[in-house]
Amino acid sequence: MTEPDSWEDLNDDAKDNEEVIIMQPKPPPSSFSFNPNASTFSFNPSAGSFNPSSFTNPAPTAAPVTTPQSINEPEPMAVVDKPVNVPNTPEEVMQPESNKEPQLVEDEASEMETEVVAPVSKTETDTVLEAEPEARDTAEEEIYQDMKGMSLKDKRKMEELLSEEIDMREHLNIVFIGHVDAGKSTIGGQILYLTGAVDERTIQKFEREAKDKNRESWYMAYIMDTNEEERAKGKTVECGRAHFQTEAKRYTILDAPGHKLYVPNMINGAAQADVGVLVIAARKGEFETGFEKGGQTREHAQLAKTLGVSKLVIVVNKMDDPSVLWSKERFDEVVTKLTPFLKSCGYNTKKDVTFAPVSGLYGYGIKDPVSLEMCSWYGGPSLFGILDALEPQDRNKDAPFRMPILDKHKDLGVIVMGKTEAGTVKRGDDLMLMPNRVPIKVQNVYRDDDEVPYAGPGENIRLRISGVDEENVSTGFVVCDAQNPGRGVRLFEAQLVVLDLLEHKSIFTAGYKAVMHCHTMTEEVEVTRLVSVMDPKTKKPTVNKRVTFVKSGAIIICRIAIAGTVLIEKFSDYPQLGRFTLRDEGRTIAIGKVTALPKDKDAAPSN
Repeated sequence: MTEPDSWEDLNDDAKDNEEVIIMQPKPPPSSFSFNPNASTFSFNPSAGSFNPSSFTNPAPTAAPVTTPQSINEPEPMAVVDKPVNVPNTPEEVMQPESNKEPQLVEDEASEMETEVVAPVSKTETDTVLEAEPEARDTAEEEIYQDMKGMSLKDKRKMEELLSEEIDMREHLNIVFIGHVDAGKSTIGGQILYLTGAVDERTIQKFEREAKDKNRESWYMAYIMDTNEEERAKGKTVECGRAHFQTEAKRYTILDAPGHKLYVPNMINGAAQADVGVLVIAARKGEFETGFEKGGQTREHAQLAKTLGVSKLVIVVNKMDDPSVLWSKERFDEVVTKLTPFLKSCGYNTKKDVTFAPVSGLYGYGIKDPVSLEMCSWYGGPSLFGILDALEPQDRNKDAPFRMPILDKHKDLGVIVMGKTEAGTVKRGDDLMLMPNRVPIKVQNVYRDDDEVPYAGPGENIRLRISGVDEENVSTGFVVCDAQNPGRGVRLFEAQLVVLDLLEHKSIFTAGYKAVMHCHTMTEEVEVTRLVSVMDPKTKKPTVNKRVTFVKSGAIIICRIAIAGTVLIEKFSDYPQLGRFTLRDEGRTIAIGKVTALPKDKDAAPSN
């Protein structure tokens, strides 16, 4: 017999076989006996004929003794698609096949159709997808909708990730800034030790290494300063990164270098931060060195504000030093000198600035408040208490996705790292790499070294992407939403605050060249035109006055040309992608924000 071409052919063959079984019975037995009063009834559907008169005129001879077979235990039969209908009453037995109710045939057809199109039993994932949970944020809802079109393997992977409890505590990026040797790395290492990120055995190892180098007080800094160059010199070069958490929030530490030679690395770290911790050394002479003109305390505070750090915690460190001994007079001196300067940088010192005395080397005032026996005049919270009490950051989850690339490497694909400035990203998203406009696809999302189904704004994440080679990805590129990727430009208009110009370049005019730092991008730029000067009091541009040059302290509107094509945004749309600084010969000379972009990448903004 040939193979059936369809489900219908297979069913027709089954029906033909069924008819053959009925129409070609076995030879009838020599006798037949029926007892209507018996407790059980046995019927042989293969009987050749049936005599109705046996109900009224049974044979005088006794029927041979046989063991009756129960309906519940039928004899083994050949497997067919439809079971043979066994009559249950004498009337059904007597009824001819042609006179049976047609409804039975319709029921059989209905059952057959049900068997053919019946869905496979639902998996746990399908049940979750069809559910309507009461509380789901936008990102989770989009993930559940996308899962309906995933392959079974991807669906199981995403189900596994969603089954794990996602930590929904607020995440903050904290950058430690300040003058060199103020104790930034030591405080960062002490935080990791107090939160259990570093065990006692590792600390003892670092103590031995520091003692061998005659730098016994540096051992805590070794937790953050990992390479030999940093440990040998006692100076942070690269911006270190670590994670810790409290009961209220999750934190990422960004340990910025304090030396003036490594300010570009500090800028890269501060560009990712939400909160700044300005570390001040209370030791006699150290605070004055960092705060005087040319010290990094001033420049770091200005840069942090320019790069979007709106909250600042001033940590007065080394209060346990013999020259200080938790002196209230020394603490008040630091507060008195710093407050006017921070106001000039744009900080609201009543709402956005907090001072706290600590000892980074011994951990006093970091996790727990300083005891009154040690510092009787301070009754405020610890550093952890201050950070946990900060108001939640304003995050824009619904904006088109933006993530400037800070670093990249190759690991089973291309891995890019950065901070999500706006929007949400999830596994399987189709994105755009700008400014080269290369379509990419997200394969995996990692947060704090753990894979997660999605990540919101403000998170430091790593994305494994496909669609681009590693050599075609650079620091300063931006991963964007594919539908609204922004555009690359080579010219823009900005509001600029001129700070301290160089002694031999005391005039700021058209043609001035500098290095621009914006998010993670660094490019050479040239000022092409001074549009107007703004009144310092009214903050409005002057009209009908041609501007040819300005000096330090001026606020201007100008146009700037970039050496290459970059992706920046208007400050009003994406603040973190619209702030920038201008540096020249190792000094920050101006800070600004993007106010207008051209319609065409090579055209100037309209007046």
